[in-house]
Amino acid sequence: MKAFSSLIAIIIIFTACAPAQETPQPLKTGAEVLVESNFAALSGKNVGLITNHTATVGDRHIADLLHEHEDVNLIALYGPEHGIRGDAPAGDRIDSDVDSATGVVVHSLYGSTYKPTPEMLEGLDVLIFDIQDIGPRFYTYISTMGYGMEAAAENGISFMVLDRPNPLGGDLIEGPMLEEGFESFVGFYPIPVTHGLTVGELANMIKAEKWRPAVENLDLQVVEMENWDRSKLWDAYFGDSWNPPSPNIPDFETALVYPGTCLFEGLSAAEGRGTYEPFLMVGAPWADGEALAEELNSRELPGVRFEAVTFVPESIPGMATRAKFMGENVNGVRHVVTDAHALRPVEVGIYVIDAFFRSAPEEEIEEFFHRARFGRLAGGHTLEDQFRDGLSPEEIIRSWEAPLAAFNQLKTNYHLY
Repeated sequence: MKAFSSLIAIIIIFTACAPAQETPQPLKTGAEVLVESNFAALSGKNVGLITNHTATVGDRHIADLLHEHEDVNLIALYGPEHGIRGDAPAGDRIDSDVDSATGVVVHSLYGSTYKPTPEMLEGLDVLIFDIQDIGPRFYTYISTMGYGMEAAAENGISFMVLDRPNPLGGDLIEGPMLEEGFESFVGFYPIPVTHGLTVGELANMIKAEKWRPAVENLDLQVVEMENWDRSKLWDAYFGDSWNPPSPNIPDFETALVYPGTCLFEGLSAAEGRGTYEPFLMVGAPWADGEALAEELNSRELPGVRFEAVTFVPESIPGMATRAKFMGENVNGVRHVVTDAHALRPVEVGIYVIDAFFRSAPEEEIEEFFHRARFGRLAGGHTLEDQFRDGLSPEEIIRSWEAPLAAFNQLKTNYHLY
C-alpha cells in the first residue's frame, strides 16, 4: 500500500509539472487595431483603399467602417485580381465600377493597368492596403501592394498597410529565388516561393531594399497585429474558418499545398482547375494515378499522403471557365494533408512534378514544361533545366540551401513579430 501511495504521489507531481496546452491569445489584425483606435491616424484624411472581400473586422468590411466614420473621407476603392468582392476567375480583367454598398468609385488594378494612375489617386492623403495574402511569391496581391506603394511614393501620398497573418506562418521559406530578368506580376520581388513574411513585413522590406522605383521616399506606416506568433499557422487562430482569398483557394488545406501545386500551371499536366478541389488534385489524361500515388507515398514525405484520383474538368462560374482538359478524364493524385506543420509544400511539389515528368509518354516530354509560363512561376529557367538534366528532387532541393540561408538572414531584419 505504501508503494502504491508513493506511485500516486509521483504521478500527481509529474501531472502538476507538465506544461499546459498552449492556447494562442486572440489575434487582432491591423484592421481591428485601427478600428479600436477609432481611426485616429486617419482623422480628417482623404482615404483610398486597395482591398477585397477578405478585409473584414468581425462581420463588417473595412470599407464600410471607413465610409461610415464621420472623421474619415473614403473617396476611392481599388480592386485587385478577382475584384473587390473576390468572385472573378483568375486572369479575368476587372472593370472599374461603383461599389454598391458605399457608393464609392472602384478603380480596377487588374484591367488596363496594374498600377494606380495619378488620376486614380487625385485628392488622396493616404492609400491603404488591406487584403489577406496566403504566403507564396506568385500570389498576385503582394504585387498589387508593390505597385500601390510605388504610385503613392511618386505622387506624394502616404501608404498604410493593415497587417494580417501569413497563413503558412512566419518561418516557412522554400523554393528557388526569383532570378534577375524574370520579374513579372507573379514574381515581383527577389524572394523565394514561400517567404515567411506578413504583408506588413514585406512592405517594410520592399521600401528598405528599394525593390520598387521611388519607394525609398515613401511615407509608409504598418498597423501591426497583436498576439500573432510567427511559429503558428492559420488554424491555430481561426480553426476551420476560412474566407477564400480567391475562388480557387477554397480552404486552408488548399492554401497549404498551393505553393507547390501552382507550379502545375506551367506544365502540360493539370493543376485541378475546373473542379471543386483545385490544386489539391493534379493530373493528366495519360497519367497512371495508382502508380503515381504508390510511388509518392513510398517517399514518406512529411505532412502529406496521396490518393489516386480521376477527375473531369468543367466550366465552373466564378472559379474556372478555361480549365485544361475540359471534359476529359484526367488521372492523377489528390494531396491529403496529414500534418500542416510538417508539410513542406514546395518540396512536395518538386517530388510530384518529378514523378509526373519521369512517367510521361515520350511524345509528352518535349512540351511537358511550358517554358515561359513555368519560368515565370519558378522564377527562372533553372528549375526546368534541373529536371531536364536528370537531377533528383533531393539534388534540386539542396541547390536552394545557400540562397535560402542568405534570404532568411536578410528577412529577420524586417520581422515585426
